[in-house]
Amino acid sequence: MRRQNEFETLIGYEFKNPHLLQQALTHSSYANEKHMKKHSDNERLEFLGDAVLEVISSEFLFTNYPDLPEGNLTKLRASLVCEPTLAACTPQIQLGEFIRLGKGEDMTGGRTRKSILSDALEAVIGAIYLDGGFTNAKEFILKFILTDIEHKKLFYDSKTILQEVVQGHYEESLNYKLIGESGPDHDKSFSVEVRIGEKVIGTGTGHTKKAAEQEAAYQALLILKADELKAAGKQ
Repeated sequence: MRRQNEFETLIGYEFKNPHLLQQALTHSSYANEKHMKKHSDNERLEFLGDAVLEVISSEFLFTNYPDLPEGNLTKLRASLVCEPTLAACTPQIQLGEFIRLGKGEDMTGGRTRKSILSDALEAVIGAIYLDGGFTNAKEFILKFILTDIEHKKLFYDSKTILQEVVQGHYEESLNYKLIGESGPDHDKSFSVEVRIGEKVIGTGTGHTKKAAEQEAAYQALLILKADELKAAGKQ
């Protein structure tokens, strides 16, 4: 586990109260293992950070998408603040390397688990908000989360978009097939293939079948898009 000041350098924000950052990076498994006092983990900060993120992302979308109706804004916001999307924002700041985890959680891949990463990211937002106010929290969110919007929207809507693409361009139907299942009941991992007819066009893994299907659909869309660009280039 790396030092907090390295993390501050990565995010470009220095805490006046370093204990807030320490708490944001403390998972409940670590707090339980170390018999820390109640509410020493990051769950309360996650609650606060989630609310701050919702306000800032709502304002951002309201301002930058003036022609979108309320329903579409709600859907787009959901795509930006859902667990897989938030987890995908964390490698840039190497968040997984700084989280304080219990030994068991660490040994079973907790540093790459989407739920732990997304919760910790929201906790960091909550900590920045308490330490430096709304402006600093907004700056962090704009820099590391509210970026590459169309790409994140594609990920969130991947199953729906893929279904529409296949219905519009292929005679055979789209189907998902579970090809693997591993891990204990509390931490299962599923592997799924997505096919057009019998042809595999993408694979994905996730802690639920739905998450694995979403990942497979996303990978399939990227492959189909690349094939489309190649075909266009040859014409």
